[in-house]
Amino acid sequence: MTDMTVGSPGRHLARHALPLLLGNWMQLSYNAVDTIIAGRFLGQNALAAEGIAGPVMNLLILAITGMCIGAGVLMSEAFGAKDYGKMKKILANTLMSGLALCCLLALGGIAAADQILLFLDVPEGIRHITGVYLRISFLGAPFTFCYNALAAGLKSVGDADTPLQFLAFSAVLNALLDLIFLGLLGFGILCSAVTTVFAEAVSAGLALRHMLRHQRELCPREKQWRPDPALLGQILRYGGATALQQAIQPVCKVLIQGRVNALGVSSIAAFNAVTRMDDFACIPCQSISSAISTYIAQNRGAGKRESIRRGFRTGMALEVCYWLVIGSVTALLRTPIVSLFVSGEGAEAVTALGSEYLGWMAGFYLFPALTNGMQGFFRGMGKMKTTMAATFLQASTRTVCTYLLAPRLGITGIAFSCAMGWSLMLLFEVPYYFLTCKKRSLPR
Repeated sequence: MTDMTVGSPGRHLARHALPLLLGNWMQLSYNAVDTIIAGRFLGQNALAAEGIAGPVMNLLILAITGMCIGAGVLMSEAFGAKDYGKMKKILANTLMSGLALCCLLALGGIAAADQILLFLDVPEGIRHITGVYLRISFLGAPFTFCYNALAAGLKSVGDADTPLQFLAFSAVLNALLDLIFLGLLGFGILCSAVTTVFAEAVSAGLALRHMLRHQRELCPREKQWRPDPALLGQILRYGGATALQQAIQPVCKVLIQGRVNALGVSSIAAFNAVTRMDDFACIPCQSISSAISTYIAQNRGAGKRESIRRGFRTGMALEVCYWLVIGSVTALLRTPIVSLFVSGEGAEAVTALGSEYLGWMAGFYLFPALTNGMQGFFRGMGKMKTTMAATFLQASTRTVCTYLLAPRLGITGIAFSCAMGWSLMLLFEVPYYFLTCKKRSLPR
């Protein structure tokens, strides 16, 4: 356990954010491995199919992580206030409600897969393999939730290292299984989905085993497993708002994917490749944001206002430093990056489309670095509705602009749409930050 209410904010944030950053990279890496192997061993159609299924699954996965992020803020606040009994009750109620909901969503997703693909206007030639991949992927939802809920409990007390170890193991396992069954034995896209679900189950099992054996102080006792309506309502307010916020982005991505699908298979494949790089660039910004949230929530629970200000400023500096690194890498290596994802017929066209997109995004990645830092502040302060409103503003602007620009500029128009959405989000968040500081009597 790490008490962030004492000591240097820079040390705490860096120490907490680095494992989260590496963990997100691990998660993205084994997603990218699926995509690379599908593209190189199974062909362009498999790459396009995974690209179409990806935003649909991200909708569910990000809703799951949003629920866990909200619960994690509550647990961090309880830990900062030294109310350990409440912290355990929050974890127990989160697990009970979340697992039940995820099972229902998984069954619903399997049943509605055909309707989802029709809504997305998926080309008939790849509709069957996309449906198979999507249905199997839905089965992993309860495992994903279990891992994220247990990881949120560990992260809320400052232990971000342990979840990273489990994620690293499952990422390597997934990569090896893909290489063996797809690369060497020649199994199809069905096997790609199965190996991903299996890796998710392993990470959940490892997290549960660790908590039962080595973190008994975090494990709820028998009486704490009883549903607490008042506490459950608070969890749903925090977690539900964050889950809705997290789900807004993939809903818009699904709509954007529908616009991309009308551009042809080459554009679908290129967009699938570059969105993997977008994930590498943007999702780790959320790791720093999560560290900011944990730091601020613990200090808010302890009533330390000056530490909140210092922690936020330090976190924003980390966000900008990260952008300098990822923006430079993207600008310099954009063509080799895209070429990793495709080979054979049509590879040159896909690479050219993706390279142009990433050339613009290398500079635009500054915007999500700044907006994620602001989101971390608002979540740590318990202002979940503010983060949801800001995300809705950004995502809706991006979607509308995509439908206007993509028919004229192709997937490069989507890059400009992203920049417009993030810019409008900052115009909303920055004034509201100063208003929040004034209302809460925080130093600015």
